[in-house]
Amino acid sequence: MSMEAALRTFFIEAREMLEQKESLLLKFENNEIEDENDSLNAIFRAAHTIKGSAGIFNLDEIVAFTHVVENVLDKLREHKLTLDDELISLLLQCCDHLGRLLDVAEMYTQGKEEPDAMEEYAEHQALLLSQLNQYWHETAKAEVGAAHSEAQDTSSHPPDKPPSAVSMERSGHFERFVSEVGHDDWHILVLFGENTFRDGMDPASFIQFLEKKGEVKDIWPLIDRFCDLELTAYDPESCYLGFEIRFSSTASKQEIEDVFEFMREEGSLHLIPPNSVLRDYLEIIDLMPETDLRLGEILIECGALTKLELEKALQRQTSAENKLPLGEILLENKACPGEVLEAALQKQNTVRSNVTREQKTLRIDADKLDTLINYVGELVTAGAGTVLRAETLGDSQMLESVMLLNNLLEDVRDVALKLRMVPIGETFSKFKRVVRDTAKELGKEVELVIKGADTELDKTVVEKIGDPLMHLVRNALDHGIETAETRRSKGKVAKGTLLLNAYHDSGNIVIEVRDDGKGLDPEVIRKKAIEKGLISEDAQLNQHELFNLIFEPGFSTAASVTNISGRGVGMDVVRRNITELRGRIDIDSELGKGSTLKITLPLTLAIIDGFLVEVAGDAFVIPLNQIQECVEFLNTTHSDREESYVSLRGEVLPIINLRQHFELKNPPSKRQSLVVVRAGELRGGLVVDRLLGEFQTVIKPLGKVFEHLDGLSGSTIMGSGNVALILDIQGLIKQFSRQATTELPVKQTF
Repeated sequence: MSMEAALRTFFIEAREMLEQKESLLLKFENNEIEDENDSLNAIFRAAHTIKGSAGIFNLDEIVAFTHVVENVLDKLREHKLTLDDELISLLLQCCDHLGRLLDVAEMYTQGKEEPDAMEEYAEHQALLLSQLNQYWHETAKAEVGAAHSEAQDTSSHPPDKPPSAVSMERSGHFERFVSEVGHDDWHILVLFGENTFRDGMDPASFIQFLEKKGEVKDIWPLIDRFCDLELTAYDPESCYLGFEIRFSSTASKQEIEDVFEFMREEGSLHLIPPNSVLRDYLEIIDLMPETDLRLGEILIECGALTKLELEKALQRQTSAENKLPLGEILLENKACPGEVLEAALQKQNTVRSNVTREQKTLRIDADKLDTLINYVGELVTAGAGTVLRAETLGDSQMLESVMLLNNLLEDVRDVALKLRMVPIGETFSKFKRVVRDTAKELGKEVELVIKGADTELDKTVVEKIGDPLMHLVRNALDHGIETAETRRSKGKVAKGTLLLNAYHDSGNIVIEVRDDGKGLDPEVIRKKAIEKGLISEDAQLNQHELFNLIFEPGFSTAASVTNISGRGVGMDVVRRNITELRGRIDIDSELGKGSTLKITLPLTLAIIDGFLVEVAGDAFVIPLNQIQECVEFLNTTHSDREESYVSLRGEVLPIINLRQHFELKNPPSKRQSLVVVRAGELRGGLVVDRLLGEFQTVIKPLGKVFEHLDGLSGSTIMGSGNVALILDIQGLIKQFSRQATTELPVKQTF
């Protein structure tokens, strides 16, 4: 992998880890955590991984800031700090700042000039670091006080011996020695074999050789074996010596073990690393590459275990009747600290889990996927053309082969399109933080409820729907949900509810933003619309039409302007963005009970299930999910003036004459069809010459010359090679509804 590709991967994964960290912090705040220790460890690992990976690319600013965050998270893991609301808010701010640092670093590494953003963020970063260090120092003071108290409790021990040595002399075992690491030095426990003297070895020579590797700070003889011997059993040629040694050195565990190489067959050696080395072991394990290693290999790789220790443990494992796990044997042999062993096991499980997951998933560049789908679409189009030519030739065997090939191509297209489908839950989850921060800013109590998180839709739709949803969520919090006091006075519960829901409906995806707030007041909307000049005072609008006025540019009912809303900018952008996605937005509201904004979108922007029609010899595609029915339409006049309405079973519908709208020259036929279409609450009838049937194809965008034409949303290529234009039903109905008046006559009654 090139450095550029590795950097891109780092920024993607770092942001994913920040989102995971933020999600866990919000769960802590809402008391939704099942396992506190696992969650704290996950938060710490996210910060630690970001720091380690940033260090690889020399992103020193990120490393320095994350290191301070990591210190506080480490205290949380050790339960020396309490994760209260204040600390959660601080850590969430740190997530935001890290996100900004990542943005700045990404801009710089892409070859752009280094922005002045760091100077802008410096003051905020200094404030965050000050608050983080305050937590750190308070914890450090508490630890110093505890250590001082412990020192007073152990003052009965002789000053020249550590508590662990005294404990061993009294109990005759080494359990406490192994469990205690009281200094930032190596602790060495060496027991020489009884045949040491007979083999011509001097225990003192080992100590002298050890001094070449570092500084022997303290050494105490272990007399347990002397105390256990009866005088008659004492053998002057046997060695009963043992020592506990406090040793300061930068040597590795393997190098220290090599000092005692010639006495280990009969003797016993235990090495306990200093605190700093222990942390190094843990860090090395965490930063190890994602390769499938065995437990022993991980421990040797990080330096916590020597090859000889591993060999002895494996020998014992092989010879035992009941095969014990290697980890248990290493703990019993005192060969490895428990927390290092636990970290190694966790690393092994994580790697194997990731390997299994990577075997099932593959990260693909979205542009490459779009290119694949375009090529597949071209293949399907070419296949349809081949079918037409085969039908013309009349060769049944060739036609059968071509049809089989075409069916396979359509299957490939469907599979390719499914690759673009992603669950909307990730987008919904991002609003947890938005709701939390906005509610706190407004002084409101709001609970966010998420449903349908597994609902899948096109990745492009997911990316483009984020901003419209942000506007709707913030408006619901600001204008919809009341304060706790107001809600109580109205007999409601103090905490408001905001629901984000997604589900499939008739080939579309529906996203609902629902609140249980005060709802929309039609009269207030009407007065504001008249004030803004959007409608006349005598305009007759139903409730649905009044609600839709909030999507007009510059419309706002806010009494004052805040940093959240009130400037009349946003809701018109919401409707425009949704319309560009070939979707629609509807409002349902009840005064005093709340509002629901329903967004209906196509599942994918890459393919359309349509109905092919012909008008004046040209082909048009109508989205199939917007067609309600088709009826016969008799053309009784050939004049340029066409009536604007038809009556369909008592309902008056506007007529949309495509021939007139697109200025097509060929004269209409005597017998035409009326395609009844619907976009939300709007209905209309399209007058067409011929019905050609259902048609599924890949959508092509219009060129810049045609993209501003009213009533068109795209194009597609048919099997014959001809181009068919895709109609924008919502735009057409709205345009003709505004142009038509009730004075114009009704053409036909059905």
